[in-house]
Amino acid sequence: MGRYRPPRKPASKYITPQGKVRLEEELRYLWKVKRPLVTQSVSEAAAQGDRSENAEYIYGKKQLREIDSRVRFLSKRLDDMVEVDRIPEDHKKVFFGAWVELEDEEGNLKQFRIVGPDEFDVKRGFVSMDSPLAQALLNKTQGDDISVQGPNGIMAYYLSRVQYAPFD
Repeated sequence: MGRYRPPRKPASKYITPQGKVRLEEELRYLWKVKRPLVTQSVSEAAAQGDRSENAEYIYGKKQLREIDSRVRFLSKRLDDMVEVDRIPEDHKKVFFGAWVELEDEEGNLKQFRIVGPDEFDVKRGFVSMDSPLAQALLNKTQGDDISVQGPNGIMAYYLSRVQYAPFD
């Protein structure tokens, strides 16, 4: 079997103002704070002599590659982002940035916010708009039934509430 993997579908380019600030802060931290510290430690390790067996030097170079890779990714990603800073006109439909409350078949309530793929955080209830759940929710209105293909089969939900919080 070959190693070929089909290219991934590109991630959505939408982001909330809070998410954009978080990514910009990460980029600034990596470029202005962490990279200079790691560069300094690598140069100190290099001054010790033989680099081929110098674990600090080898590990530092690896760290620099990882930092540079993340900086390149963040720089390109932030250039292509579309910041969504307005609430949609129709408050009854589910769009990007909506807080939704779902009721499962047992009557359990779950609350989620639909955000960009760079912001998803399960602990905070943030779901990527590219996820199957968010795709099933988009353009639905309060009172609709939703079914989502999950890892354990099809899950059915009732959309009990749609609300929007202002973007800060």
